[in-house]
Amino acid sequence: MKNVDYELVIIGGGPAGLTAGLYAARARLNALLIEKSAPGGQILITDWIENYPGYPEGISGPDLVQKITDQVKRFDLNIENNEVISLSLSDPVKKIILSDRTITSHAILIASGASPKKLGVPGEDIFFGRGVSTCATCDGPFYKNKVIAAVGGGDTAVQESIYLTKFAKKVYLIHRRDQLRAEAILQERAFANDKIEFVWNSVLTRIDGLSNVAEITVEDVKTAEKRALAVDGCFIWIGLEPNTPFLSDNIKVDSYGFIQVDTHMATSIPGVYAAGDVRNTPLRQIVTAVGDAAIAAFSAGHYIEMLKNKA
Repeated sequence: MKNVDYELVIIGGGPAGLTAGLYAARARLNALLIEKSAPGGQILITDWIENYPGYPEGISGPDLVQKITDQVKRFDLNIENNEVISLSLSDPVKKIILSDRTITSHAILIASGASPKKLGVPGEDIFFGRGVSTCATCDGPFYKNKVIAAVGGGDTAVQESIYLTKFAKKVYLIHRRDQLRAEAILQERAFANDKIEFVWNSVLTRIDGLSNVAEITVEDVKTAEKRALAVDGCFIWIGLEPNTPFLSDNIKVDSYGFIQVDTHMATSIPGVYAAGDVRNTPLRQIVTAVGDAAIAAFSAGHYIEMLKNKA
């Protein structure tokens, strides 16, 4: 085999990346995990997790991250804080261009996750960090006894809206349909919470204020009627987009930009794998991310072994 820096480079330190790192380290692969911020990904800002097996009472996102990270560190995985700028995948030996240098690897496992989508409405960017947020655990405590708007109808929007009622006196939950998409138990809790007012069949069309958010405009999708709501903050949870600015053009993605993989988590490029929220999957949960990662790391290990046998 041609000399390379690593046998496997894992991009991303969320649940998928950490799990892949655990499997790679236990397989005694020469592996490097690269994470541009702190390990944990989206679950670092998740208040409470009730659907991850093994924790009957639930567990906070940061606590789960710490447990996974501690477990990975037991096996001496090499973890580096750095940013992947681009990939060069045209040759059998892959190049990973980092912010400060270029490294090489026989295989790459992309577990860079996804980030909250933006609405793209007037005022969203202007007031981001000044009343517009996507992180309830980060910013919820700033809204004690205030009025907040939340946009979305899935698990994240409903669960985080419930969390916000710990602080806010009222939460408008704005959804473009007339029923939620969140799992049933979350819906039950939301409907039973008298601090949440549902704004059905509506979309947020603009955000206004002076130095901070003061008002939003919502439009009824059936009647086109618009109305203004006085709020102190606005949280947006309308889905995710993949964290792939570094992605090579020759890796196949779906129409939303998520990486396409087969049942072995292999991408369209031999030796390149993807796991977790960054891939095209019908369910983006911690439990599916770690399952993806186990398969991807196992597949990458087989690929590396095949290269060794050919050498």
